[in-house]
Amino acid sequence: MSKKIKFTNLYKLIPEKKKILKKIDIIIKKSQFIGGDIISSFEKKFSKFVNSKYTVSVGNGTDALEISVASLELKKGSEVIVPVNTWISTAEAVTNNGLKLVFCDINLDNYSLCLKDLKKKINSKTRAIIPVHLYGIPSDMIGLKKICKNKNIKIIEDCAQAHGTRINKKHVGTFGDIGTFSFFPGKNLGGFGDGGAIVTNSKKIYEKCLRYRNHGALKKYDHNFSGRNSRLDCIQAAVLEIKLRSYPNVVKKRNQLANIYFKELSKIKKLDLIKKRKKNIYSFHQFVIRLKNRDKLIKFLKKSNIDTMIHYPYMLNELKFFPSGKNLNNSYKLGKKILSLPISEEHKPSEIYFVSRKIQSFFK
Repeated sequence: MSKKIKFTNLYKLIPEKKKILKKIDIIIKKSQFIGGDIISSFEKKFSKFVNSKYTVSVGNGTDALEISVASLELKKGSEVIVPVNTWISTAEAVTNNGLKLVFCDINLDNYSLCLKDLKKKINSKTRAIIPVHLYGIPSDMIGLKKICKNKNIKIIEDCAQAHGTRINKKHVGTFGDIGTFSFFPGKNLGGFGDGGAIVTNSKKIYEKCLRYRNHGALKKYDHNFSGRNSRLDCIQAAVLEIKLRSYPNVVKKRNQLANIYFKELSKIKKLDLIKKRKKNIYSFHQFVIRLKNRDKLIKFLKKSNIDTMIHYPYMLNELKFFPSGKNLNNSYKLGKKILSLPISEEHKPSEIYFVSRKIQSFFK
């Protein structure tokens, strides 16, 4: 196979291009850019998709996290526990709300919160935990909820990479108090620009988030407190609603491709894959492998025109402006071992077989 295998091709990922362009044209002609029926329609459809009572659409995934933390109105000095291996927004949501950030180690089976370490990190000041369903792999929400039971600890699920990810048929984001999503173009369910959403079954949290996204107001000049301006625009909402219709097929295709990787790579002893659980549905935003000589493999695959990426090259505790953390043993130097392989619905099975066999030849 001589042609280049790109990591992703966003243009190819757009379904029903004519339908989307026609819808955008109507929005422009009607000058219907902010708010209204288009927004509420998408929010209702997304609530139905994840099976939550309420959805609040916002400007981006970072805002979704920050507004969610703010809506809990936690006391100053409260501690919020976050996994050390995640995108920076998860940690920023804590510090930007003036709360104390505590890093938790991750487990190497699925790169999510290590519940063993979490138990050690919880104390009387712990008021919230933000589990991250990283790479479209679900955290152990059932185990996490057992730990938090009767402890007055709120749970905000970061589902930025986990649209369509489920545990026992229940969508992630609906286990805790709040779930947050990103619709960044590179996400499995992405718009044509920035976008995000908050889901909850709490009317109180829902109304608080509605106000926070709109300068503390539910309607014009109805300001109860100082909020922010964070709105999903109508073009993004329309694009996302059209993409949402065919999204179950996206998850299905990504799982088919992931199964090829599992089949072809699982016998390589010097390579670690995630441990799948039968009752979970994975959306495979990324397919991540772990190995010691990662950089050599990157160069080897590049010679065969295969793109790869790293999510993420360092742990958040390695950044000087964040806490250094304690006992983060599993995540130590993890950023030098992990590698994301091409996986998206525009890839053909033959391409995934080609990548797999190149990796096999590297180890031989």
